[in-house]
Amino acid sequence: MFSQFALHERLLKALAELNFVEPTPVQAAAIPLALEGRDLRVIAQTGSGKTAAFVLPLLNRLIGDAQPRVSIRALILLPTRELAQQTLKEVERFAQFTFVKSGLITGGEDFKVQAALLRKVPDILIATPGRLIEHLNAGHLDLKEVEVLVLDEADRMLDMGFAEDMQRLVEECANRRQTLLFSATTGGSGLREMVARVLREPQHLMLNAVSDLSENTRQQIVTADDPAHKEQLVHWLLENETYRKAIVFTNTRVQADWLYGHLVAAGQKAFVLHGEKDQKDRKLAIDRLKQGGTKVLVATDVAARGLDVEGLDLVINFDMPRSGDEYVHRVGRTGRAGAEGLAVSLICHNDWNLMSSIERYLKQRFERRVIQELKGSYQGPKNLKASGKAAGTKKKKTDGKKGDKKPAAKAAPKRKPSGLVSQDGLAPLKRRTPPAE
Repeated sequence: MFSQFALHERLLKALAELNFVEPTPVQAAAIPLALEGRDLRVIAQTGSGKTAAFVLPLLNRLIGDAQPRVSIRALILLPTRELAQQTLKEVERFAQFTFVKSGLITGGEDFKVQAALLRKVPDILIATPGRLIEHLNAGHLDLKEVEVLVLDEADRMLDMGFAEDMQRLVEECANRRQTLLFSATTGGSGLREMVARVLREPQHLMLNAVSDLSENTRQQIVTADDPAHKEQLVHWLLENETYRKAIVFTNTRVQADWLYGHLVAAGQKAFVLHGEKDQKDRKLAIDRLKQGGTKVLVATDVAARGLDVEGLDLVINFDMPRSGDEYVHRVGRTGRAGAEGLAVSLICHNDWNLMSSIERYLKQRFERRVIQELKGSYQGPKNLKASGKAAGTKKKKTDGKKGDKKPAAKAAPKRKPSGLVSQDGLAPLKRRTPPAE
């Protein structure tokens, strides 16, 4: 029960209004420690309720230590505009009975309008690193009085190349009293270095490890012969599976646009989302999906983080993601908050080894599925290594016995000089003939 936490009565009123009763595991573990003022390093998968795990203690601090608003008191950094917008909504919901004000700074919005927002000095600033650095360079921003710094999806921010921006912003918040760092994965050396630099005697919490991903989500693979066969499988799944909303992931923007065009031509209510879309189109795509105007979203990994859509219960990997972490974030779009979901990955021969590596990363085996109406000739490698990867065929070695003689090579027929001469003028050049069509 949230009432067991030492939260301000106005926050408990908001939680009751929102029908929040039982905290999720990450909330139950992180909120008491955060209320004590401890630095936290939390690993929790997407959809685990981690936003409330840092927003509620943050609001509780600001309410309990009310001061005239003369400086930004808390900074929440996130990797994408979509995740930042979603976090702002969560902050506003939980703060609805308080006087705590929040502001949003992300790319793709009017710079002067954002500068005006910063002059109003919100209590909580929610931002993406790149645009925030631009305002810092322009002299619009003072972070010297920030009390609490939250780095959400820190692993993703590092993956996106924000390491230097993050480090500078952390240094600007040198007087902070508390730092909360959340990530969906354990990350690599870059994240470990970041943890060592920014956290002070942190409490480490690991919840909802990636191996728990399949708890509410069925994960299947369907083999395919080629991209055209994959497209047929996507059409079949969208027409025959029971779902409310779906995302189809591709690895490239070109592939996303191509598949989107084919789905629309086939009568699907679809929209496309990728990095080349401007902020207006990206917002339109997400709003249409949330409101039901679009049932299918074709997207690259730009949508794999921070997209929380109620009723999204089908994920299709048209292309297998390039890493286990990206797979986790894609599939994490479904099966959220206890709901059931289905994730189907389409596997050609050149996807098999990548799929096998992701299985080993997750320490689980995906369900093999055959769609009889579209069963292809490729059903996986004939031979597998112990790792699950395809075993290549080796050439037979000759044993070199005396009785075994290789047939003599035929002498190449003599050719007449072509009339072409090398640059040094010493030897004729052979004329290259074009290959047969």
